[in-house]
Amino acid sequence: MPKRILEGVVVSDKGDKTVVVKVERTIVHPLLKKIVRRSKRYHAHDESNAYKTGESIKIVECAPKSKLKTWEVLPKVSA
Repeated sequence: MPKRILEGVVVSDKGDKTVVVKVERTIVHPLLKKIVRRSKRYHAHDESNAYKTGESIKIVECAPKSKLKTWEVLPKVSA
């Protein structure tokens, strides 16, 4: 089974080697048929502390690194 890749925005980089990423998705409400935004926060492993608050990043599933961290940050792409 392939690993999931999610895209989100860093909301916190306070932890050592950890970033908190907010991932937003849109769904259609089952009764109202209206588009609704839902968001979830994921703790991701950032080995080099490269990302700061406000940056847009991609995260990928991995084996558990700690109690909360089961995601890793994909490396930055050089332009």
